[in-house]
Amino acid sequence: MNTSRYLVGAALLCVAATAGATDLFKPATYQPYTSDLRPRHVGDLITVMVYESASASTTANTSAGRDASVGWETRLPGKGYTGALKTNNQMDGGGRTAREGKVLAQITVAIREITERGDLVVAGEQQLDINDERQRIRVEGRVRAQDVSDANVVLSTRIADARISYIGQGDLANVQRPAWWQRFLTLFGL
Repeated sequence: MNTSRYLVGAALLCVAATAGATDLFKPATYQPYTSDLRPRHVGDLITVMVYESASASTTANTSAGRDASVGWETRLPGKGYTGALKTNNQMDGGGRTAREGKVLAQITVAIREITERGDLVVAGEQQLDINDERQRIRVEGRVRAQDVSDANVVLSTRIADARISYIGQGDLANVQRPAWWQRFLTLFGL
């Protein structure tokens, strides 16, 4: 009976030696259940609420004037000569430029880098095709970790060095673009 005990013990030792121990969690990716959903690592995703509204207006008025007069009069016995020269230059000019734009979108971006100060460098792109019209929105910039809400959302107004582009391609975009000959004439101020 003693030998069977030794054989069972040796078999258990062989099985134990081949079994590897693993951690219950990975320290690099561990996030407790009680923590918020804020991103902490490169590759994590953040939802950006893009709400940009911009308007600009410029007005210019120019007015210039010049008056000049020259006159002479000569009187000789029996004859009188008179003459006059007068110039008048007037110029009035005015102009007004106004531009307004709004972008409202929601896009999820990825963390590309975490700076030494803890800022999150993010970038992402979304493409939408509707009726042969392609619309693409791209967001890049730097986000402070504390600006990301508990629901993992950040406003576009909280992105530093933000580069937000919204581009449309298709028939509608082509119709809005001036023809080649109009752009050529514009080069010469016509």
